[in-house]
Amino acid sequence: MLSILSNLSKIDTMKTVSATEAKQRFAAIIDAAQREPVVIRRQNRDVAVVMSPADYDRMRGASVVELDRLCERVSKQAAKRGMTDKILAELLKD
Repeated sequence: MLSILSNLSKIDTMKTVSATEAKQRFAAIIDAAQREPVVIRRQNRDVAVVMSPADYDRMRGASVVELDRLCERVSKQAAKRGMTDKILAELLKD
């Protein structure tokens, strides 16, 4: 979870460009994204982030790992409180 929060905290410090600038300087934006993610803004709101494939893979992998860890913790807590596969199936059947 900390790695995801760390990645999200970088959003405030990322390079930001307007959608018009991104359109006009697309090749430069792609080059810049190899060094750091680039936020694209339209009408004063963030609409996209361009990032390198390595950054994307790292973030995506961290998300999967963190989700797996969360599911494992929730599963253990539920089992301690008496949750079984049979009870879960009954709760989810409708």
